[in-house]
Formats: sequence, C-alpha cells, structure tokens
Amino acid sequence: MISTSDFIQLPYTPDLTEGGIAYAVHSLPHTYNRMGGSAYERMRRIVAGVAVELAFRRYLSEQDVPFDVMGATPFTEPDHYDISLGGRRCDIKSFLITHREQIAQMKRDPKIILKAPALVPSDQNAAEGHSNRDLYLFAFFSGLVAPSAEELEKIIREKKPCHLIHVMPDAWNRPVEWNPLGRLVLKSESESDVTVEIGGQEAGGRMRSLEVRLPPRTRVQIDEEFYSLAYIHTKSPVSSRIGIHSPQLKETHIVHSSEWGNIWIYGMDILLAGYLTCGEFSQRASFLREGARVFQYDRTRTKNLAVSVCDLKPLSEFLEHVKKTGTV
Repeated sequence: MISTSDFIQLPYTPDLTEGGIAYAVHSLPHTYNRMGGSAYERMRRIVAGVAVELAFRRYLSEQDVPFDVMGATPFTEPDHYDISLGGRRCDIKSFLITHREQIAQMKRDPKIILKAPALVPSDQNAAEGHSNRDLYLFAFFSGLVAPSAEELEKIIREKKPCHLIHVMPDAWNRPVEWNPLGRLVLKSESESDVTVEIGGQEAGGRMRSLEVRLPPRTRVQIDEEFYSLAYIHTKSPVSSRIGIHSPQLKETHIVHSSEWGNIWIYGMDILLAGYLTCGEFSQRASFLREGARVFQYDRTRTKNLAVSVCDLKPLSEFLEHVKKTGTV
C-alpha cells in the first residue's frame, strides 16, 4: 500500500503542453475515439497524456535514472508503451482533472486521491504485446481547459496561450482511396488577412504542415500535394467562415467561426501516484462497467479494470533500484 508521502510531484511547464499538442496533431490520422465525446476532448486527453510522459522523462533524467524510449508509441501504433525502466516496458495511465473544486480539494487533502480507482481500459489490458512483468504507472494531472467561447474570450483578454484547431472529417483525414486531394483551394470571408496552418499526409504517409496567408475574400490555391488533410489551425479566433475545396473529393468543407476547438491544457500539478506490474494489476483488479461515476470522470466511457490507488506500490523504491543497478 502507499500513502501520500509516496506521491512524486512532477513540475509543470508550458513546454509540456506544447509537446503534447505536437504529438496530438500528428497522430490525428492514426488515433480513434475510444472514450467518446468530441474530437477536441480526445485531443486534450492526448495532450495531457504526452505532457505527463514528457514530465516523467525529464524527472528521470534529473534523477539520473537510466531509461529507454526506443519502443515509445509511434503515431501509427497507439496504446503501445511509453518508457522502458529496468528492462520493463512502462505504460503511463494519466488522468486529467479539470474541475476547479476537485483540483482545490486535491490540494487541500491529497488523501482523496488514495480513494480513487487506478483505471485501465479492459481492451487495453487484454491486448497482446505486454507481459506480466511490464508496469502500469498511474498519474493525476491537474489542469484547466477553456473549451467554450466565453472561456476562450477570457483567455485572449488575459493574453494566455491557446491552440485553436479544426479537425477535418474522416473523408479528408482518412480518405478511402489513397490519391492526391488535388490542388487545394482556401478562402476566407474575413475583412482582414487570416493566417492558418493546414496539416496532413504526404504520399508516403508522413505528416506535413503548411502555413497559408488568406487575404480577404480571395481564393488561394495550394501547390503542395496532400493525400489527406487532418486539421486546420489558427493562432487567434476567426470570426468568419473559412472554406477549403478538394478537386479529388469534389467537396468544399466550410469551417464556421464556432467550429474551432482550443486544445491547450493550462497545467498546474502532476502527481505520480504509484505502480503495479501488469500481472499484479490483472490479478487484483475488479471490473468497472461503462458509465460508472468515479473520481476521475463523471461517467466512464469504456469498460475498465480498477484497483484502488492506495493499493499501488511506491514508485520511488523501484526507481531507486533501477538507479543502483543501472539496468535500462
């Protein structure tokens, strides 16, 4: 069993969110929405998960704990593993906590986390590719989000960072036929210049991005070739419609001013609670139905296996062992 003194606090810095965003947008063609909700909720979850992993890597480096990331999850193979410690593959399960009252409660009394469930989706636990010696690490990431128009206006007034993105439909992001989309044409209905970034895949599947300046009400043709288009990004809110046309799809996709999502995570605290081997977790876990209310979620969106956080093992002891033996 663990206590709050076993928690490891990882410092949060904005570059962790930036790293998470870079991964999230590049993984768009290869991830699916297991937990439901909007595409932007899914992306914020990815941003948070990568931010926690990067913070953990930074902590390991600062503590001189040897680790390996050779097998870290590629964009095309989601839900593989993140870091290797002591010859064991580690899968970090991070939970993003965004409710202000809950965050304040965690600060006042961290013991509340001990009563929370450490969750692993049932399909992930049953998937091939990991052994009983591999590790599940569980982390809680406190951070605010600004998904609504009102919250975004406040963020802009306070000059805080944001990352506005529009996720393209599957017909563009995952086209049935792998052919060039043709010379894309963009047009903005704004009365002033708008600069956007578009991102998608080349013929070989590699992601690429391109910045495009859109003069008022003027068609702009893109000479660069895209085989898929995953997203459009803008640095500041756009009050008018933007259209993009593909000759191959014979379709013009219109992005309305309300159809942008802010995927920036305004991080505060990251707590590594503890760990279990995959074998120990499977033996101790109980089944948690889809739709259950738990500490992390108002309603779970997938079937999970759960072990109480208080029944995890202290991670610091394991890290000290890895540091002494020098085994990656």
